[in-house]
Amino acid sequence: MDFVSDGFVDGRRLRCLNIVDDFTKECLAIEVDTSLPGWRVASVLERLAESRGLPSSVTVDNGPEFAGKTLDTWAYQHQLQLKFIAPGKPQQNAYVESFNGKFRDECLNEHWFLSLRHARQVIEAWRHEYNEERPHSTLRNLTPK
Repeated sequence: MDFVSDGFVDGRRLRCLNIVDDFTKECLAIEVDTSLPGWRVASVLERLAESRGLPSSVTVDNGPEFAGKTLDTWAYQHQLQLKFIAPGKPQQNAYVESFNGKFRDECLNEHWFLSLRHARQVIEAWRHEYNEERPHSTLRNLTPK
């Protein structure tokens, strides 16, 4: 999982928390808001835990949302290991970085977001297309779903 930042037409900041399964290539969630602190990250993971379970570990960078007490406590309570990449080594979380590039090129750079609601609608539609309609060569031209 990783963050991507963008902006609204009026200049306000937009943040997206991207959670991608390295094995299936499925984008499990893109949480969109103006601010996504550690408790929001834990909230998204809680939703995923309820709907599909949790892996034994998640690879993250050293950002404050991931390295803070809130997410650490939540992960400990759910027996989820947070695997931190080395500072300045995004290639250690290569698949989500590749996903972030596709997401930026194909979604964020293609749209002017007028509001938070608009951004959430456009981004969720893109996530749906990515998971359910687009074949992936690494999956023998099947979709992640």
